[in-house]
Amino acid sequence: MMSTSRASAASISRITTHMSIRCAAALALIVLAAGCALPPPCSCPPSPPAPAVARYEPVEFSALPGWGAAPVAASVRAFVAGCARVTPGDAMQPACDTARTLPAGDEAAAREFFEKAFSAYAVIAPDGAREGLVTGYYEPVLSGSRTRSERFTEPVYGVPEDLVVVDLAGQYPELRGMRLRGRLNGRRLQPYFSRGEIEARNGSFAAPVLAWVADPVELFFLQIQGSGQIQLDMGERMRVGFADQNGHPYRSLGRHLVDRGELLLEEASMQGIKAWAAANPQMLRAALDHNASYVFFRELPTTDGPVGALGVPLQAGYSIAVDPRYVPLGAPVFLATTYPLSAQPLERLVMAQDTGGAIRGAVRADFFWGSGPEAGELAGRMKQPGRAWILWPRGAALPRPLP
Repeated sequence: MMSTSRASAASISRITTHMSIRCAAALALIVLAAGCALPPPCSCPPSPPAPAVARYEPVEFSALPGWGAAPVAASVRAFVAGCARVTPGDAMQPACDTARTLPAGDEAAAREFFEKAFSAYAVIAPDGAREGLVTGYYEPVLSGSRTRSERFTEPVYGVPEDLVVVDLAGQYPELRGMRLRGRLNGRRLQPYFSRGEIEARNGSFAAPVLAWVADPVELFFLQIQGSGQIQLDMGERMRVGFADQNGHPYRSLGRHLVDRGELLLEEASMQGIKAWAAANPQMLRAALDHNASYVFFRELPTTDGPVGALGVPLQAGYSIAVDPRYVPLGAPVFLATTYPLSAQPLERLVMAQDTGGAIRGAVRADFFWGSGPEAGELAGRMKQPGRAWILWPRGAALPRPLP
């Protein structure tokens, strides 16, 4: 589906051309040229092997590390929050109906519910890896204003009107979850403006400005987190959440600074990057522009928590961001990792309720710590190995992961 009526998916229908079709066309031309004589067999190259895909391996609940001791009553609360997005006939509907009847805070009832309603499956990456990366994110709180001033000079942009979004799955089901973003130049769709091109407009970029903030580094991390709050100078508080993105791939600022010798690998946390930025203001803009990806926001109600990609408020400590090509949004996920900079186990049943530009891979999760500076301290330092198991309704067909 495209977000503007001026372009169609047909304008980009050159995604792939199959060798077999070319061979068949060549064969037809040879037959026509030679009358009824049969030509030599077409020397088409062999079809490439099917790409490896992620898989789900069934396991017993007793095999989940720490399952018997993990608190799961709060997991029920997070699961029920996600049920708001479940439609009739969805595989999760029976489990949602049961979960809504459970007594609040009852650990025994919660554990029995998950064990009876779901089966557990280890998530295994296409290359066979069972362990992946677990990072953390949070909801930052920035100071800002609805009007530009000498102090507040950095714009928080809404979605520009000229951003075109094409849902490729409508024409190519194998590209489920992938979208093409760009802008029209006449009848041609071309890449959208990069971070550097947007910021070069110095606040005059053709997009609505939701608010103005003071610190470009804080704004950069607001975009990475995908949501946050802005404490306005008039006393009110605004909550903003991810609305769209410019289509450029995410590139890690921390990795860039490490590669340039500006930071050691162990210093490349959010806190380390902020310290480097404060000490090197003359180098900051070029470093930020290394990540061409740019996030646009929308204003959200302040009464609820930050809203993730599933469309429901995230639960601190019980929501994660995943790659939806491998882990369906709304699914319970048992996560086995450790606390930031620690060997202390963090084994918890969480819910896949969000996505992120940097969250790519089957065994990959971003753990939501909550709002404010304390959550930011934990999120900024979290970069741990971890394993994941999805819980899927008993008897329901498993989702099909993509390559």
